[in-house]
Amino acid sequence: MCGIAGIYGQPDPSAVRAMIEAMRHRGPDDRGFYADDKIVLSQARLAIIDTSAGGHQPMASDNGLIQIVYNGEIYNFQAKRQLLESKGYTFKTASDTEVVLKLYEEYGEEFFSHLRGIFALAIYDKRSGSGREKLLLGRDPFGIKPLLYSKVGAGVVFASELKGLLSSGKTSRRIDPQALQQLLSLGSIYQPTTLVEGVFALPSAHYLRVDRAGFHLKRYWSYGLDRVGGLRQLPYQEQVTAFADALKESVKLQMIADVPVGAFLSGGVDSSLIVALMAREAGGHIKTYSVGFEEGAGAVDESHEAADIARLLETDHTRVVVTADDMLANFSRFIGGLDQPSVDGLNSYFVSQAAATGVTVSLSGTGGDELFLGYPWFAGVKNSLDSGRGAERSRVARLLSHFSANGRNPGSVGDLVDPSAFREAFGRQYHCFGPSFGYSLLSRHLQRHVKQRSFAEDLESCDEFSEAGLLDRSSVMCLNGYTRNQLLRDIDACSMTHSLEVRVPFLDTAIADFAFSLPVASKISISDRTLDPSASYSESGVKKIVCDVARRYLPNDFFDARAKRGFALPYADWMRGPLAEILEDTTSAKSVAQAGLFDPAAVARVNAEFHGGQRPWSHPWLLMITELWRRQVLAP
Repeated sequence: MCGIAGIYGQPDPSAVRAMIEAMRHRGPDDRGFYADDKIVLSQARLAIIDTSAGGHQPMASDNGLIQIVYNGEIYNFQAKRQLLESKGYTFKTASDTEVVLKLYEEYGEEFFSHLRGIFALAIYDKRSGSGREKLLLGRDPFGIKPLLYSKVGAGVVFASELKGLLSSGKTSRRIDPQALQQLLSLGSIYQPTTLVEGVFALPSAHYLRVDRAGFHLKRYWSYGLDRVGGLRQLPYQEQVTAFADALKESVKLQMIADVPVGAFLSGGVDSSLIVALMAREAGGHIKTYSVGFEEGAGAVDESHEAADIARLLETDHTRVVVTADDMLANFSRFIGGLDQPSVDGLNSYFVSQAAATGVTVSLSGTGGDELFLGYPWFAGVKNSLDSGRGAERSRVARLLSHFSANGRNPGSVGDLVDPSAFREAFGRQYHCFGPSFGYSLLSRHLQRHVKQRSFAEDLESCDEFSEAGLLDRSSVMCLNGYTRNQLLRDIDACSMTHSLEVRVPFLDTAIADFAFSLPVASKISISDRTLDPSASYSESGVKKIVCDVARRYLPNDFFDARAKRGFALPYADWMRGPLAEILEDTTSAKSVAQAGLFDPAAVARVNAEFHGGQRPWSHPWLLMITELWRRQVLAP
């Protein structure tokens, strides 16, 4: 795991060195540079596989005509190495980087289809001769590892973080007003947009080719139905066994490393199942980490439950209790680590800080809720459509009722409702200020440069699974929206602030293909208790197949007595207490007017309603974080 950076077309070594220095936390173990008259490439390395000098990057092909810088881990690299050796390739190192490089040599741009893992990479190929060089930038299917870029003339500057790009001096430092409106509406900014004008996130599951013909963006992977042939028709218990085998394989592959590997343990079923499988695979104690809070904090704290699971699974467990003093001592570093403003991330920051004291790699249960319908807003779409207006929404509501009664997978929403109505219904389930109030928060100057966009417009790029039934389509909407642009981005940024690699066994293409080859009834049983926050796993019916695999390792009372709860830090308490002065400073009329991003009167209303108990903590929090980010990251 690393930070990568480069400039193609107009090489500038000093600018690339500045980018890598800004991302030194991503790679404390090694630095490397390559330069010619077309390109400068650099990498800051966090050594995970082949920690020797053999894993140094940039890495060159045997003939010296191809260079790669790579951030990530390819979990099937050992099998692919054997495949390449059978074709006559030889290897100088034990690294997965060399396998990726030789896969490209063998398969060209089709090599992306051979990669099972998390990655952001750049490959510079000059085999065709002077004037025919090309650069490939690629990103993993789920967007787990970040890669940002900006056009510079006929070339491109790229880096793993926005801070890196800004440090090059080659990009704008102007905020994109439309992106700011989306941030306020949804709580994060959706790819390919970033908060800075002219800077883009390479879309997940895509690669960008830059050559003398220009810029060419191509998709290499997408979601699909029934790729695991016959799975949908199997008896349910056979599906459970097949899923157990698939997840075991994913966990086994993601435990491969030449450094210590541990896990985040929240106390929920997803992380508990991952840890149980890790313990079985390792045949011994696994280091696990959870975050708790000082007594009296107003938050949802599952760390005591996590400690119970740790004792059951006999892990080497660390529970970190975060106090207000801890939060204040780390707040500035957290803001810089975020890289872009978000309404979330602080929990990832602290659990990563704890894990980094004992391991270099940590596995997480992220992705289980998305693929196996654990979030309440999946079932909540039904309530939203039931209460909505219009015949089309009523037809979808009737479809969901039919599914709930008969346990069957509903047909394509595209056959039943205008897609914009579906996206509007989904958007109402999870957002921050929403489109209308988010727009009203912008300064009058910025409002003139912004189109007030609806949920349907903001979520259009996320809605790509129209051939699927309503709930599977919602699952992909979530993966492409909240998960990719908020959850995964925050996890990467906050973990890499502490030089920690986080792996996510649920977010594996094999697991996604499995999930979308199941009938919805194998993933969720909707009932009148599904949206009840006090309902147990068994009563709510969520993540049915995940729970039934986990029953092999966890006691029945885990599922029958424990409620599925969200995770929340005591944000509201902190903003009314130790963060009160910072909140006042960043959202005062003077500060807001000087920054020029928000309308002072609208911000004052948000603060007043928060202190009066009429607004959630997330609203003033996002305004505060955005201003602190502007001062710390954008302004220098």
